[in-house]
Amino acid sequence: MSKIRLFLEMIKFEHTIFALPYAYIGMVMASYYTSNAWPSLMTFVWVTLAMVGARSAAMGLNRVIDAAIDARNPRTASREIPRGAIKSVEAWLFIIGSLALLGVSAYMLNPLCFKLLPLAVFVLVLYPYCKRFTWACHLVLGLADSFAPLGGWIAVTGQIDIPALLLAGAVAVWIAAFDIIYACQDVEFDKRHGLHSIPVRFGIGGGLLLSRLMHVLTIVLFALVPLYVDLGIVYWIGVAAVALLLWYEHRIISPHDMSRIDVAFFTVNSYVASVAFVFTLADIAISLW
Repeated sequence: MSKIRLFLEMIKFEHTIFALPYAYIGMVMASYYTSNAWPSLMTFVWVTLAMVGARSAAMGLNRVIDAAIDARNPRTASREIPRGAIKSVEAWLFIIGSLALLGVSAYMLNPLCFKLLPLAVFVLVLYPYCKRFTWACHLVLGLADSFAPLGGWIAVTGQIDIPALLLAGAVAVWIAAFDIIYACQDVEFDKRHGLHSIPVRFGIGGGLLLSRLMHVLTIVLFALVPLYVDLGIVYWIGVAAVALLLWYEHRIISPHDMSRIDVAFFTVNSYVASVAFVFTLADIAISLW
C-alpha cells in the first residue's frame, strides 16, 4: 500500500481533474451531437481506462526523463525518483503497464482510436524533452492534453469533427497558458541550467501576458462550439463561469507577487475543469430529458 501511495504521488493523481473532465465532455457531447443520446456504459469505461493509462504514462515519463534535472532543483529534489523512494526500473515498469492499458483501451474503443495511438504516445514521450531545446514546450504539453476531449469524441464517433477540434484547441491553449504560470517559479533555475520556457525567453511579465491572451483564446474557442452543437443557456453560463475563474487566476498573480501561484495553478484550474464539465453535462441532460 505504501508503494501504491508513492506511485500515486509520483503521477500527481489529484491532477487528473485537469484532463479527465474534458475527456468526458468530448464523449458526452459527441454522443449528443451524433445520436441525441448518452454514450454507452462500455464507452465510458474504456475512455476512463484510456485516460488513466495515458496520464499515468505521461507523468511517469516526465518523472523518469527529468529525474536528473529534478534532483538539482530544490523545488523538485524531494520527488520520489530523485530521493530514491521509487527506483527507475520500477518507474519504467509502471510506464509500460500504463501504456499497455492505454493500448488495450484504444483497441477496444474503435479502429481510429487505435490508429492514432502511436501519435499520442509520441507526444507523451516528446514533451519532457522539449524544455531542453525550445521555449514552446508549454504548447506541446497543451497538445498532449488536447487528446483528452478529442479522444473522448473519437471514442464515440470514430471520426474527427469540427466541434472536437474546437474543444481540443480550447483545452490545448488552456493547459499551455497555466503551464506558463507554473514555469514562472523556476525561471532562475532554468536560466542557470540552460532550460527553455516562455518565462525564460520573454520574462515573467511577458509570459504572464501571453498566458492571459491564450486564456482569452480558450474562451473564444469554447464559445464557438455552439455553432456546431445545439447547446443552450446552461452551457453559456458555464463558459461565463470559466471566463470569470480565469480572470481571477490572473488577478491574484503578477510579476511582482507570485505568492499565490499554487492557488492560481491548482485550485483555480481544478475549478475550471469541473465547472466546464458540470455545466456542459447539465445542458445536455436538459436537452435529452
